[in-house]
Amino acid sequence: MYRLPEKVPEFEKFDMVFGGTLNRQNRWVLLAELIPWDKVEEKYSQLFATNNGRPALPVRVALGALIIKEKSKLPDEELVEYIRESPYLQYFLGYEGYKDELPFDPSMMVHFRKRLSGNILREVNALIIERKQEEDKKEYDDHDPPGGATGEGTKGTLIVDATCAPEDMRFPHDVTLLDEARRKTEKIIDTLHEGAPEGYAKPRTYRKKARKEFLTFIRNRKPRENTIRKALKKQLQYVERNVRIISDYQKIVGFEGLTRKQYRDLTVIAALVRQQRELYTRKSHSIEGRILSIAKPHVRPIARGKARGMYEFGAKVSVSLVDGIAEVYRLSWEPYNESQDLKGQIETYRQRYGRYPVVVCADKLYRTRENLRFCQEHGIRLSGPKLGRPFKESEKNTAILRERRRIERKDESTRIAVEGKFGEGKRRYSLDRIATKLKETSESAIMLVFLVMNLSVLYRRKAKAFFVSLFDTLFEMVRSACSARIWLSLAA
Repeated sequence: MYRLPEKVPEFEKFDMVFGGTLNRQNRWVLLAELIPWDKVEEKYSQLFATNNGRPALPVRVALGALIIKEKSKLPDEELVEYIRESPYLQYFLGYEGYKDELPFDPSMMVHFRKRLSGNILREVNALIIERKQEEDKKEYDDHDPPGGATGEGTKGTLIVDATCAPEDMRFPHDVTLLDEARRKTEKIIDTLHEGAPEGYAKPRTYRKKARKEFLTFIRNRKPRENTIRKALKKQLQYVERNVRIISDYQKIVGFEGLTRKQYRDLTVIAALVRQQRELYTRKSHSIEGRILSIAKPHVRPIARGKARGMYEFGAKVSVSLVDGIAEVYRLSWEPYNESQDLKGQIETYRQRYGRYPVVVCADKLYRTRENLRFCQEHGIRLSGPKLGRPFKESEKNTAILRERRRIERKDESTRIAVEGKFGEGKRRYSLDRIATKLKETSESAIMLVFLVMNLSVLYRRKAKAFFVSLFDTLFEMVRSACSARIWLSLAA
């Protein structure tokens, strides 16, 4: 059940209990003004029943708590204490006055992440971008839009790129993964045996022998290929034996005694065993939908070719950047070619801004013949060198080649902005290591990072505009005072 708040918190009426008032230029006060809470409330209320169940906390509390957590990087238990100690944070969450008590139980953060899914946070980010666009229209006319120069039927600059948001997980190794599966199945067998009929003999699992063999293998720093295959075969046989034992227990006692997590792990392990047996038989390392973690079976290897590793393990994200504001176009746990998203990103830009961009800055991977043809048809310049054999330098085309190189350098320097955005998300925020467990909460955490980065950009611009206006006011006052003094001296 969800109830819309009866009152909207007013800045001037915020009760400080011990006297005093809030600072209008505090960062949390300015951030609260950047979010269209009323529109977010409409979307959030659709997730709940109208008249059944216990009333849920307002969306301002849920979304605000997630934003505070992302900016402060605090654990859930420390976060609620942090909110209780600050009246500015309580105002950001929509409270009418300061209260020296916990705003909610720390376990509610898990429910906030589940309710505010990745799709909802994507819509919230779109609402913030639309609100910024409306404010820009008031400041700029149609012939001077923000984000770039104008052309006939085009305006602005679109920057596109893709990155991977790695999960906080152990590096996947087949033998280690099978050892973990073996230990989990042994615990499941112990749980099922407790409900077995009296006198039923517990089958042997060889757990001590299997553990000893695994430790012997894992201590080998540089095992040969034959050694790896022998260890893999042994652990795989142990897990298959345990799965057969569990299948026999199912016919006798059923799975009612298992917890939800054990039943989920058992389902993942059954698929893992089938994959590993096929890989071992084919002597291969590649299979569709390969499981890399029992706790996170949705994670897939993403080929990146970076200096520190050929693969990253997490979600792949395609991002569009316009005037410093980032928007996630596609989030997928399966690997894909990001050049396929270029047309959709350009069309999304046109729907929002009314025209196609003048230039699209992207790396060489996006410069396919299909994308180049699409951009040429719509009068868009796609950054990068022209396909085909380069021109031979001569006295006639020297100026043309020099101008092309200048444009390429300018486009590349513009494209660096999206790399900086990824660096900000991975160094300043949690995009470099997603610590959530579930697929849904991981998507929510990724979308939240881009939402918080956009809010930070808008906050810095708003704070800068305030100080610029304050400086202009002081300069005008000084100029008026100096003019008055000059007139007095002339009159004397």
